[in-house]
Amino acid sequence: MTKVVAISRAIGAEGERIGTLAAERLGFRYVDEEIITNAAEKQGVDPAAIADAERRKSVLLRVLEGLGQTGAASATATPGGPMWIPDDSSELVRSHDLRALIRETVIETASTGDIVIVAHAASFALSDRDDVLRVLITAPPEVRAARLAEARGVDRGEAEKELRRSDEARASYLKSFYGIDRELPTHYDLVLNTQNLDRGAAAEIIIHAAGA
Repeated sequence: MTKVVAISRAIGAEGERIGTLAAERLGFRYVDEEIITNAAEKQGVDPAAIADAERRKSVLLRVLEGLGQTGAASATATPGGPMWIPDDSSELVRSHDLRALIRETVIETASTGDIVIVAHAASFALSDRDDVLRVLITAPPEVRAARLAEARGVDRGEAEKELRRSDEARASYLKSFYGIDRELPTHYDLVLNTQNLDRGAAAEIIIHAAGA
C-alpha cells in the first residue's frame, strides 16, 4: 500500500499544484518547503539560508562537488540568532553537508506516512522503500516556457532562459546528490506529461496509481 507519494517535477510542469490536489484528495499531508524548515531546525541553521543554498543551483553545483562524505565544520553563529551559512560557496562547503542533511530530512519526513513530498529529489532519496509511488511531472519545454512567461509576467525569451537554468540545475542536483548522469522515465513508477493533461486529471491518475 502506498504511504508516500514522491513527486519530482520540471519547472513549469505544474507539479506543486498537482501535488497539492493529490494530497487533498488522498487525505495525505503535503510537504515541500517544510523539508527545508525541518532540515534547518535539526542543525540550528537559518531556514532561509538552506533554501537559498538549494535554489542557487549555480552555487550548489560547486558546493556539492566540494562536499566531503563525512561531516563538515560548524557554521558561524550570529549573536543571539540561528546558525548562519555564508554566501561564499567555499564557506558553505565547510558549514554543512547539505547532501546528507536534506536527504536525511526527506527520509524522516517520509517515515510519518500518508504524505505527498514534492521536489528535493525525494524519489531518489526514498528509492529503497516499497511503499513509495515515484512520480515525474513534466511537459515539453515550449509549454513550460509559455507557462513561466505568464506566471512570472516576463517575455518568452526570459522565460526560456529561466527554464534552461532550472533544467540544467536540476540535472546537476541529481548528478551531484545521487550520481544520476541522465534522468530516465524508468527512475519513476509514473510519468505525467501535462501538455494536454489538466491538473485535476493528473491528480486523479496519481490517486489511482497510489491505489486509493
